[in-house]
Amino acid sequence: MTIHSLTTHDLFARTERVTKNIAHLAVDTRVTFTINDIVDVVERELPAGYPAPTVGATRRDLIGQIAQSVLSEELYENP
Repeated sequence: MTIHSLTTHDLFARTERVTKNIAHLAVDTRVTFTINDIVDVVERELPAGYPAPTVGATRRDLIGQIAQSVLSEELYENP
């Protein structure tokens, strides 16, 4: 596995965890949230020097796309 794919897997896991935690908290407290709230939490939790994509979307965009896919359950649907 390359460094790029390890970073992608790590960022996905971090984003999935934060997304689920925030969604559960929102249900429990009835406080609404946005994708940007998830992106902000994931970004704050990243260690210093965490790599950013070098082409295509920004890291914030990528985190947002992952979060949206988790919330919509698109990632968990069987083809």
